[in-house]
Amino acid sequence: MLTYTLTVYTGGRFLSGTTSTIYIKLIGQEGESDVKKLNPLKGVSRASEKQLTIETENTLGELLFVNLQSKKFMGLDNDWFCDKILVETPEGDRITFPCYRWIQAEKELKLRSAKATLVFQDINPQLKAERTREVESRQEEFKWDFYADGVPEIISADTAFGLPPVIRFSYKKQAEFLYNSARILISLKLQGLANNTEQWESIDELHQVYVGKKTKTYEYVEEHWAEDEFFGDQFLNSINPMVIKLCSTLPDNFPVTEDMVKGHLGDSTLEQEMQKGNIFLCDYKILEGLVGNVVHDKQQYLTAPLCLLYSNPDGKMLPLAIQLGQKPGADNPIFLPTDTKNDWLLAKMYVRAAEFSVHEVDFHLLRTHLLCEVYTVATLRHLPCPHPLFKLVYPHTRYTLQMSIMGRNQLISEDGSITKYSGIGGQSLPKLLSRATASLSYSALCLPENISERGLENVPNYYYRDDGIKLWNIINKCVCVFLQYYYKSDEDVQKDTELQQWIMEIFKHGFLQKKSTGIPESFQTVVDLVKFVTMVIFTASAQHAAVNNGQFDFGGWMPNYPSALGKPPPKEKGQTTETTIQQTLPNKSTTVNAMAIVKLLTEQSTDFVSLLTLLRLYRGGHPGFRKY
Repeated sequence: MLTYTLTVYTGGRFLSGTTSTIYIKLIGQEGESDVKKLNPLKGVSRASEKQLTIETENTLGELLFVNLQSKKFMGLDNDWFCDKILVETPEGDRITFPCYRWIQAEKELKLRSAKATLVFQDINPQLKAERTREVESRQEEFKWDFYADGVPEIISADTAFGLPPVIRFSYKKQAEFLYNSARILISLKLQGLANNTEQWESIDELHQVYVGKKTKTYEYVEEHWAEDEFFGDQFLNSINPMVIKLCSTLPDNFPVTEDMVKGHLGDSTLEQEMQKGNIFLCDYKILEGLVGNVVHDKQQYLTAPLCLLYSNPDGKMLPLAIQLGQKPGADNPIFLPTDTKNDWLLAKMYVRAAEFSVHEVDFHLLRTHLLCEVYTVATLRHLPCPHPLFKLVYPHTRYTLQMSIMGRNQLISEDGSITKYSGIGGQSLPKLLSRATASLSYSALCLPENISERGLENVPNYYYRDDGIKLWNIINKCVCVFLQYYYKSDEDVQKDTELQQWIMEIFKHGFLQKKSTGIPESFQTVVDLVKFVTMVIFTASAQHAAVNNGQFDFGGWMPNYPSALGKPPPKEKGQTTETTIQQTLPNKSTTVNAMAIVKLLTEQSTDFVSLLTLLRLYRGGHPGFRKY
């Protein structure tokens, strides 16, 4: 008799164990084993390892599958989370069959070995059939749905419970999220602020608000938010370093004169500084014409400002001029640092409010969450488990679909928090989202090209660029090493039908078949593939961290990041008082609920997996990385 030794690893998640009876069978090229019970009468414990042996009269040949079947014990419906199964063959080979999913009672599952293969490399009829069955099954399970005109399509699921359990939050993450939400809400209610629609009597009152422990960055923002130096630096190193660009010629609709900025450029002139590459522009034209939301029965106002900045000889980015609308005129003055303190401060606050809208809708929601949702759905629909690209990309999609669904339901739905407590909520949000989608380009999603297109290669103290390029290059090298191991030639890329269907689906459902985006419809070379996959992983990891993780740090102090402004922009100078500013800022309820939103969005769960951890796992688990 020949002996196969199996070690079955049950996951460490809450309730991963089962009382169901698990049946296991080995399937090889030359035959099948008998079925054997894993756990007769004992069940399977969470985070356990169980060994069993399966004996056969003859060799099974190359092992193709481990077949698992779960049967209810005494009628109890009890799912089981299996991590993997390690099989030691009579020939001494050790083969891993990864699972990492829930197995429902009365269900059967075939596990393939961890070996990655391209579709044309699977010659065995059973492997080919199982590969096709897996893709077809996933396409029934994960379907596209319309969200809004001119916006990427989304997963067809109204709630997270419409997703398979393996895609949803772990019990730990779900419990932590519910606990944090309740803790913050209770805190606001105890302070009498959650539903208080009174205006703040002074900005100093905000120092007493508590929604969670303040970080050092939060405290720095609290102290320096009104300073020009900090205001300018945030365009480079805060939560939205994506708008600022080099200004070599002033826009026709922003008539800043030399006299206006005289004294702020040393002995130089505006024209000279533009030629030197020291003048920069933030233009929020994308907001033009959008109507502000109504919050607590009060009209809010959106502006589409232009902000001119100067990188001085000390490397500090300083604001030179602000125009709060796109059409110049007597009723749309250009505000300057030499204006009254209150005029200048209020102008900067309108810019920061525009930042809130553009950051949250364009650079956070669209360019990370919605696009990552597209990449995730396409991956699940077209790349089976043995595909090398599935193994590379799938770990970066963890929780993506549930986060997207929860964001739509709890933040931007009719009763969502963004809708209720921000100026961009309501009818203008889908319009802004559509405009942002129309402006998408492949080059803007690829950091090196994005930096170059905005002319920011040489601006000093741009840490997002410096750190981001390092991370981009690390990811790119890893992706290159990995994919070149599996794709030996451009021809391999071209004949990988699963890969070609994957990118076509992304082009169709994510970028709405717009050739103008520059998004590929197919891949012709390994180089093309490496670049695109680098962008996908960078977006899902580093880019999302850049635009999300600092939201409470920089946005928790409301005057620095107002979600709504309750007065129209001033049409003349010299009229703004401290009272004007207080009446323009969000009321108490809007303020604290917006603070709660950014606090929750930046809470990190204890089962968080870092990019570095994933890269190390790749190195240890895949042949392509062992030389890297």
